Amino acid sequence: MGRSYIVEDAVEGYLTKQCEQKAGPVTGLLIGQSSTQREFVVMAARTPQREESPAAAEDSLDKEWVTEHARQVSWMLPGGLSVLGVFIVTDIDAKKTLTTLRQLVFAVENLISSERLWNLADDDIADCVALHVNPKTRKTFCRTFDVKDPKSVAKPADWKYQPGVCSSWSMVSCCISVDMLLPLPDNRTDTEDMDKCLKEGLKAWAHQLESGVCLIDGRKLAEDAELAGGQKRNVRQTYTAQLLITPDERSSTDVIQRCGGCVSVRGAIHSRAYLHSNKPKAKLAEKLLKRDAVSTMATRAQMLLEELRTSDGESKGSGRDRHQREKFCLPHRIFCPVKASGPVCVCDYHFSDEGLSEVTDRLKEMLDIDAAEKDLDTRQETPAEVLEREAAAEPTLEINEAQEPKRSSYIGVAMATAAALLATAASMLYLNDE
Repeated sequence: MGRSYIVEDAVEGYLTKQCEQKAGPVTGLLIGQSSTQREFVVMAARTPQREESPAAAEDSLDKEWVTEHARQVSWMLPGGLSVLGVFIVTDIDAKKTLTTLRQLVFAVENLISSERLWNLADDDIADCVALHVNPKTRKTFCRTFDVKDPKSVAKPADWKYQPGVCSSWSMVSCCISVDMLLPLPDNRTDTEDMDKCLKEGLKAWAHQLESGVCLIDGRKLAEDAELAGGQKRNVRQTYTAQLLITPDERSSTDVIQRCGGCVSVRGAIHSRAYLHSNKPKAKLAEKLLKRDAVSTMATRAQMLLEELRTSDGESKGSGRDRHQREKFCLPHRIFCPVKASGPVCVCDYHFSDEGLSEVTDRLKEMLDIDAAEKDLDTRQETPAEVLEREAAAEPTLEINEAQEPKRSSYIGVAMATAAALLATAASMLYLNDE
């Protein structure tokens, strides 16, 4: 028996709207949450048009463009939401597009999973969905692929629309203090070395977080304990969690490691996760909350790569001494509700040199969400500031505030600089050259 997909009825309206497009096939992503019994699809987002590319043939798809869109969308999804698969709207026969859909499903999953700092658990679902919609007949053709198996063949799946799919989903949130030291390689111009160093440092922090104790509303619940929320239709429940992290044992002794510098990441981040209303367990809440914390820090590390490259370029250009400390005030996390899907929110990151209109532009470009500035929740994280007294406290060190790179709300520019949608929220980064 195949997987069953319970789909928000607003997705049906969205796909119908895509059927009315005149130019070529329309591709996009399906976003929601997996469970052992069924999948919940809460929204769909079409792939942005690539304006600078030449007009392609109607049966031709830009796989790299679709997968990069999926990568950036995954950065904008809090805990409990993920890219479940892809859709295509075309009048080409469904069976003829199955090979293309299979390639897209695997390419999307491979790219997203390559950036994860956590491994899939035994109870995680490995099936991803591929949906074909005929714009003339409006019929859907739904299949799934096991992305753990490179030789996986298409399996049939049920696709059912239903109103208020996540109207009673629960939300668990927490504030996590971050204080970590990440080594940097001698050669900062080598992107792979930089990426490897930062990932290794983040993996150590992620391991601490994974082994930490999670309290929900001040209590340590049994793994199989059911959360009280979601038992009644249209009743939303929110929980406040605490993640108690045990310090790394190695911190009690000095660890000698050759490096070209280090990055001290300090501050606080807001983490949250959404849970389906089908008897969610405390174990699921803890897993999704921890994964969100790790994922948001991983994306911020990618932005840090761009910040450090910019800083090094400025240092060389100005002839400044490399042996110095630099402070970077990076942006904070902002949430935006998916209006048609009840309490569930997506997120973006607000830079200090931006207006909120640029956040709404990115939400439109990446997720096709028409959000107003008043819809944005900016209260969860406070931007960091470099205070004058901090500068005065260390007069022997030259402190320079790095200029943030220029950004665009469009995917074309974002693909060239992967940091376009990333942020370090409510935190301050201290760069020390050894």
